[in-house]
Amino acid sequence: MRGIILSVLLLILPVGAGGETTLGYYRYPAIHGETIVFTAEGDLWAVSTEGGTAQRLTTHHGRETCPAISPDGTLLAFSAQYEGPTEVYTMPLRGGLPTRKTYEGETALSVGWTPDGKVIYRTQHHSGLPNTQLVTVDLKTNQCEVIPLSQASDGTFDESGKTLFFTRLPFQGSHTKRYKGGSVQNLWKFTSGQEEALPLTKEYPGTSKGPMWWQGRVYFVSDRDGTMNLWSMDENGSDLEQHTFHKGWDVSSASLHEGRIAYQLVADIHVYDIAAGEDRTVPITLASDFDQTREKWIDAPMEFLTSVHVSADGDRIVLTARGQVFVAPVKQGRLVEATRKSGVRYRNARFMPDGESIVLLSDETGELEFWKVPANGVGDRKALTRDGTVFRFEGVPSPNGKWLAFTDKDHRLWIFDFKSKRSRIIATSLHGNFFDLSWSPDSKWLAYVGPATNYNDQIRLYGLEDGATTLLTGDRLDSYSPAWSSDGKWLYFLSDRVFRSVVPTPWGPRQPEPFLDKTTKIYMISLLKDERSPFQPDDELYLAQMQQKKKVESEKKEPADSKMDETVEVKIDLKEIQKRIMEVPLPPGNYSDLSATEKHLFLMDEETSLEPKRDLIAVEIKNKDVKAETLIQDAKSYELSLDRKKMMVHKGDDVFVFDASGKVSEPLEDHRVKLDGWTFPMDPREEWRQMFIEAWRLQRDYFYDPKLHGVDWKGQLEKHLPLLERVTDRDELNDLIANLVAELSALHVFVYGGDRRKGEEQIDPASLGATLVRDEKAGGYRVKHIFRSDPDYPAIASPLAKPGLRIKEDDTIVAINGVPALSAASPAELLKNAAGKQVLLHLKSSSSGKEFDAIVTPISPDEAAGLRYGEWEHTRRLLVEEKGEGEIGYVHLRAMGGTNYSEWVRDFYPVYNRKGLIIDVRNNQGGNIDSWILEKLTRKAWFYWQPRVGEPYWNMQYAFRGHMVVLCNEWTMSDGEAFTEGFRRLGLGEILGTKTWGGEIWLSFSNFRLVDRGMATSAELGVYGPEGEWLIEGHGVEPDIMVDNLPHSTYRGRDAQLEAAVEYLQEQIREHPVEVPPTPPRPDKSFRYE
Repeated sequence: MRGIILSVLLLILPVGAGGETTLGYYRYPAIHGETIVFTAEGDLWAVSTEGGTAQRLTTHHGRETCPAISPDGTLLAFSAQYEGPTEVYTMPLRGGLPTRKTYEGETALSVGWTPDGKVIYRTQHHSGLPNTQLVTVDLKTNQCEVIPLSQASDGTFDESGKTLFFTRLPFQGSHTKRYKGGSVQNLWKFTSGQEEALPLTKEYPGTSKGPMWWQGRVYFVSDRDGTMNLWSMDENGSDLEQHTFHKGWDVSSASLHEGRIAYQLVADIHVYDIAAGEDRTVPITLASDFDQTREKWIDAPMEFLTSVHVSADGDRIVLTARGQVFVAPVKQGRLVEATRKSGVRYRNARFMPDGESIVLLSDETGELEFWKVPANGVGDRKALTRDGTVFRFEGVPSPNGKWLAFTDKDHRLWIFDFKSKRSRIIATSLHGNFFDLSWSPDSKWLAYVGPATNYNDQIRLYGLEDGATTLLTGDRLDSYSPAWSSDGKWLYFLSDRVFRSVVPTPWGPRQPEPFLDKTTKIYMISLLKDERSPFQPDDELYLAQMQQKKKVESEKKEPADSKMDETVEVKIDLKEIQKRIMEVPLPPGNYSDLSATEKHLFLMDEETSLEPKRDLIAVEIKNKDVKAETLIQDAKSYELSLDRKKMMVHKGDDVFVFDASGKVSEPLEDHRVKLDGWTFPMDPREEWRQMFIEAWRLQRDYFYDPKLHGVDWKGQLEKHLPLLERVTDRDELNDLIANLVAELSALHVFVYGGDRRKGEEQIDPASLGATLVRDEKAGGYRVKHIFRSDPDYPAIASPLAKPGLRIKEDDTIVAINGVPALSAASPAELLKNAAGKQVLLHLKSSSSGKEFDAIVTPISPDEAAGLRYGEWEHTRRLLVEEKGEGEIGYVHLRAMGGTNYSEWVRDFYPVYNRKGLIIDVRNNQGGNIDSWILEKLTRKAWFYWQPRVGEPYWNMQYAFRGHMVVLCNEWTMSDGEAFTEGFRRLGLGEILGTKTWGGEIWLSFSNFRLVDRGMATSAELGVYGPEGEWLIEGHGVEPDIMVDNLPHSTYRGRDAQLEAAVEYLQEQIREHPVEVPPTPPRPDKSFRYE
C-alpha cells in the first residue's frame, strides 16, 4: 500500500525547489546491485536503488534505450543512434566513450548478457522471414552468433549458460490490453543439445513475457489478472505465483539482479524484493535542463503544411502549418502570425470574403469549434460555434460572408449563420460524408456532393430561402466537383460516365482484366430552361438572333456590367432539371477539382501510374476548337480567388499566385510567394498536451463502437492526464498515449512517429548480400553464404552474384576499397554509406588460392532484408516443386497492398493448371486486396475448348481446378486474415498453420496525423459475418489443421507447415483426383444422299 501511495504522490508533486520540474518519465530500467540504469529524455541515467538525483550517462540527440548491465557490474550494453541506425553499444557503467558492437542497419536492441559476458541482442538481420531472433556478440572478437532459434525476442540464461528461457514473439505492434490473438507473447525454454524448445505458458492464452531467472524460478510479466503484473513459476512452467497486484497500470520492462526486480510502471520505476515480498517506488529526480521541453523553432514549416488558401482578391494566402496560421502577402509585405496561442491546434484556415478576417477550426475549448481571427494578426479572436461534439471539417464561407457550410465526423452537413451565431443541420447520411461544398455567386444556394444508398456520389442543391434540397444528378453514376459559372446560369460538374476498357479481351497471358481509364468528363446543367450552351457551335439561326440582340443593345447604349459576381442573382428552375444536363466537348480524363471563371474552366488531370502526378489544366469556354491546355505540371492543389481573377497553385514546397487568364507567364518563379525565412516557435509541453488530448478525441470520434467497448473514456483521460507533467520528450508522449489507447482492447491501434529529436549524423551501413564470417587464418572475411534469388529475375540478385562476377561461397574478402578487411570489427564498418556506389573488393579464391579483384555495388539494409526474404520465398517454391513432384504450385504473398498483386501475377499464373496449390500468407502484413485474390480463386471451369490439335483448355480462363490450401501463421495480419477467413467461408479449401494476429477492425491511415505528423490511429470499421457475429478481432483465425513451425527445428531449416501442406494436398489429389473431362467423340454430321 505504501508503494501505491508513493506512486500517486509522485504523479501529483513533480516539482523541486523554485517550482521547476525535477521528475521525469522513466523507462527501460536495468538493475545491478545498488544501481539502476534507465532511459529518460532519450538518454541513459544511473541512480541508486534507494532513489535520489540521477546521473546522466549519455547526451546524444538520438535515443539511447534498452540498457543491460554486465554480470560483473562494470559494463553497460544499450541501443543507440549515434550514427543514425539503432545499433548495440557498450560503455563503462559509470560513463565513458561508447563502443559500437553491431553494424546491421536493421534496429538491433540490447536484451541482456550471457553468464560468460557476451551481449544478447534482438534483431531481424539474420532471418529470412522478418522474424526476430536473439544474437550474442563477443566483446573481445566482435563476432556475432545467432542463438539457434527461429523466433526469440528476449530471454535469460540460467547460471549454467546452457538453458535459455525466452519470449518467443516480440510485441505485435498494436497497443491493446488483455490481448489473446495469435501473436501473443509467451514463454519457452531451450536447452543446448535438446531437439526442440519447449513451451512453458501455453495453458494461458494471454501474455507472458520478459523471463528472469533467479534461484530455480522464472520470474516474468503477465496479464493473468487483467493487468500486467509480476509472476513466477518453476523451470517447467508449474507452481505459478503472483507477486505484484497493480490494477490498471501495467508492469513493463522488468530487470532482475540478486533477488530484486526493477520495472517500469507507466512513468515510475519500482523495485520488488523477492525474499521480502515488498514492492516500492524508487523516488527519482533528474538534474537536467530538460532541453526538449524548451521553446523550439520550426524552421521548415512547409513540412507540416496542412492547408493553404488564397484571399478573395488574390493579394494574400493563408497557410496552416504545425497547427498555427499565417498570412503571407503575394507581393511585398509582412508575414502575419494570425494565431499565437500555444497548445491549440488550428485547422483549415480560410479567408472571409471581406479579406479582413479568417475563419478556422480550433480545439481551444476541448472540442473543434469555428473561430474568427483578424487577418492582420491584430485584435481579438471570436468564437463562432460552441456546440461541437465530434470532429468537424473545413468550413466554406458564402461569398456574402453571412453563412458557413461545414461537415462533421458523424456525416452531417451544417450551415452556420454568422448573424444569429446558430448552426443547423441540412443533411445527414448513413452511407458516407458530404464533400465538395460550393456556394452560388449570390450565396442563396449551396451545391454539394453526398452518397446515394448505393454509395454512388450525387450532386445536391440546397436552397437557403426555402430549406429544400434537390437532387441534380441521379444515383446511377458518380458525379462530383460542382462549380458555378460566373453569371450564375450554369453549374458545371464532373462525372464518371465513360466506361471503355483499355484491355479489350480476356484472352492473353495472365488473365487480362478490364481496366477503365479516363472515365471522367465535364458536364454542365442549365439552371434555367432554354439556355444555350456556350460550347454549342454557331448556326445560322443563332447568328441571326445574336445580330438582332446586338442591334437592340446598341440602341439602349447601356455599358456592360464588369462586376458580374457582385450583382448576379441566381435563378433556378428546378422542374426536370436533370434533363438539362449537357456535355462539355472535351475528351475524357482522370479529372478532379473543377472550377470556373467567365472565360475558362480549370481542373486537375491525373496520369495513370503507380505514383500518379496531377497536372493543372485550363479549358477555354468557347464554341469551337475546345481543348485542354496544361498550365502547371505536377501540382498538389490549386484554388481560384473569390473574384475569380487570381489563381493559387501549390506545387512541391512552393505556392504560386498568378492571373487566372488560362495562361501562365514565364518564368513560373516570378509568381512564387516568397516564404523564405518563415519560422515560428512552439512550446513542446503545450503541444504534447494538445496531441495527447487529440489522440483521446480521435478514439472517441472514430472508434467503430460509439460506446468504446464500454470503457469510461472520459475517466481514462482524467486518469492519464496528470502524467503529462512527467513527459520530457516525444517518445515518452507516445508511450503515454499508447497506455491510454490500449484500454480499448482493440487492434489496429497504432502510436508512433512524431517530431522526435535526432542526431545530426545519418551514416547507414551497406550490405554485400551475403553472410560473411571473420576468418583470421584466411586473412579476411569468408563468404559463408551468398543469398540466392529467383534466377528469372536477375536484377534482384545479390551484389556478389551479379552476372560476370566469379565470386563463390568460401572465397575470402581480403580488402575493401584497399583497406584490409580484418582491420574492421565488421565488414559493414568499411561499407558505411556505400549503398548504390561501386566498391572494390580484393578476394582470395577458395578453390585455387589465387587472389583477384571485383567491382561490386552494395545494397541498403532494407534491400538486403528484401533479398533474404526473397531467398526464403525462392527456397519454399523449390521445396514444393521437389516434394510435390511438379503437381503442386506455390504462391507467397508478403502483404495485401496494391503492389503485392504483382506477386500473385508472377507466381500464380505459371501454376494455374496444377493439381494442387499452396497459397502462403504467413507473415502477410495486410492491406486491402483480399477480394482481388478471392475473386480469382472462385472462378470455375464450366466448359472446355478443344482445338483441332492439342489439349483442351477451359473457360473461365485461368480458373484453378485443383485442390487448394492456405498457409497462415501468427504474423498473418489484418487483410491477410480477411483473405484467410474468406478462403474458408467461400469453401475454397482448408487452412493450415497457426492462429493469426486477430486484427479485423479496419482503419484508414489518412485521418490520424497529429500536429507534428505523428500517428495515433483508431480502429474504424468492425467486421462481422452473415451469422451476426464479430469476426477475427482479438482472437485471430483458427486454422483447420494446426501445425507450428517450432523454433529450433525451423532454425535448422525445416518448414513443418509447408511440408504438411504438401502432404495434405498429395492426399487430396490421390483421394479426390480432378481431371480434365475427356474430349467427347466429334459428331458425325455426314449425310448420306440416296
